[in-house]
Amino acid sequence: MQIGVIGSGSFGSSLGVLLADKGYDVTVWGRNSDLIREINQNHRNEKYLPGIELPKNLKGSTNLEDAVRDKDMIVSAPPSHAITDILKEIKSYLPEKAPIVSASKGIENGSLRLVSEIFEAELPGKFHSRLSYLSGPSFAKELVKRVPTIVSIASKNEATARKVQEIFSFTYFRTYWTPDVVGVEVGGSLKNVIAIAAGVSDGLGFGQNTRAALITRGLTEISRLGVKLGADPLTFLGPSGMGDLILTCCGDASRNRTVGFRLGKGESLDSILGGMVEVAEGVKTAKSGYELSQKLGIEMAITTEVYKMLYEHKNPKEVVRDLMGRDLKREGL
Repeated sequence: MQIGVIGSGSFGSSLGVLLADKGYDVTVWGRNSDLIREINQNHRNEKYLPGIELPKNLKGSTNLEDAVRDKDMIVSAPPSHAITDILKEIKSYLPEKAPIVSASKGIENGSLRLVSEIFEAELPGKFHSRLSYLSGPSFAKELVKRVPTIVSIASKNEATARKVQEIFSFTYFRTYWTPDVVGVEVGGSLKNVIAIAAGVSDGLGFGQNTRAALITRGLTEISRLGVKLGADPLTFLGPSGMGDLILTCCGDASRNRTVGFRLGKGESLDSILGGMVEVAEGVKTAKSGYELSQKLGIEMAITTEVYKMLYEHKNPKEVVRDLMGRDLKREGL
């Protein structure tokens, strides 16, 4: 089986490693020619996966067509803001019968589209039954160390979901399939926003009580938006909901928690983002998540406060004060 992976960052590369471990021939696409040369010559990706030797059956390419044409499966893992342009470029040479797996997380700024909505809008209808979405608690640096991991595979087409589930499932990687594309997409996107809030709390020196409160109430507002968009509420108790939320809010390897932590310590957002190697999706998603909640008339207090902190320069201490000072209400609302 020939598999193309779009995106040579940590997560795209780690999924490529997983699939190569299973014996598939994997081509990873990236724009950085030096990085691709390192993958091909040294079997390394030191920028994103330092210290990890890549399988010999994983190669890199800077030619997007080369990574996509005639492949038996396509895995898409670029930052969410790059998806639209990439799909416009590759749709003329996408293999019609190959499953397409998106592993990106976010809500597009401006259009407020979920990643699944971007795929369905940008690709012709003949591809739609082949689309699936991978999400769940899966840090790339642990995945390439073969740490046992579970994720969700969502697709509106059961045959596609089951096929992708089978291709990805391995000794250290277990997959659960679900038809709830919206739930998986919403959970995977907004957990990054809540993780920024959790990081701020930790940076300000608050304890685990506060972090647990943010996770709990964060799950409530994620579920609230998801259900409004048609998701199954039970999805948010699974890997792509609570599982991913806990990992991203608590794990030291979480880019979004790190952004929040440094904000809580008093650093500026520009300084933090300027020094990061990879994208913290929660920064952009805070804006689109907030705007989507306003459009739909849904209260999302944590997302709103993170948006104000990132885009209106609200002081992190004021964010915590205002969250704790909200009107009292019944649990679950």
